Amino acid sequence: MKKRMCDKVVIITGASSGIGKALAYEAAHQGAKLAIAARNIEELLVLEKELKTGGTDVISIRTDVTKELACKELIHQTYDYFGRIDVLINCAGISMRALLEDLDLNVIRKVMDVNFWGTVYCSKYALPYLLQSHGTLAGVISIAGYIGLPGRTGYAASKFAVRGFLNTVRIENRKKGLHVLVAAPGFTASNIRKTALNAEGRQQGESPRNEGKMMSAERCAAIIMKGIRKRKREIIMTFVEGKLAVFLSKWMPRLVDRLSYSHMAKEPDSPFK
Repeated sequence: MKKRMCDKVVIITGASSGIGKALAYEAAHQGAKLAIAARNIEELLVLEKELKTGGTDVISIRTDVTKELACKELIHQTYDYFGRIDVLINCAGISMRALLEDLDLNVIRKVMDVNFWGTVYCSKYALPYLLQSHGTLAGVISIAGYIGLPGRTGYAASKFAVRGFLNTVRIENRKKGLHVLVAAPGFTASNIRKTALNAEGRQQGESPRNEGKMMSAERCAAIIMKGIRKRKREIIMTFVEGKLAVFLSKWMPRLVDRLSYSHMAKEPDSPFK
């Protein structure tokens, strides 16, 4: 296959698992140079070793995206090592599952710190370099960034916020050659539901959904990388739970509210029961 991202320098947060890890493999396959970031440095180093075996120039940087200085250091280390930055993919994320009335508000704060502020911090410090390269600023959100998912108030709020943030950054820089992509997967097989926080802030441990029937992380990553190459502004993945749901939410919002409630209430141990 033609190396479509040959020598492009790509930063991926949340690269130790799920969609972030799949993005690292996909970008490497397309010839990119990588800075992979996550809190779990052990998993990053395993991934780094695999990618280097395949000939990819890659560095691992332990990064807690909730810390502004850590995000700043991620960007600076990447630039110091490669001498340029072409793509930043904000993929680090965490979910939650509980009704607002039962929820410890620190859960929402934690979700916002990872999903929203992590994106803001990394984007802020990468922006000068992306403007130099006329590069890509990307954020991986969710259909929950368009449609409120009951039982996921903090998660949906964070994804709505990221979408608004990135859309505004796009407009601010419309004359400067910056490409901004908002990528919204539907339900994707990953570990995000296993690590989702419950009402008290503990990981729920088991996914309440059938992961085998979802889009694979690899397929999701391939779609995102294609969107980066094509410089698309928005990608909504899957048809029924993605494109159709978002379309209907504009014209029949009450119907979508009812369907969303019904769909989420069918989960095992649903908080609505």
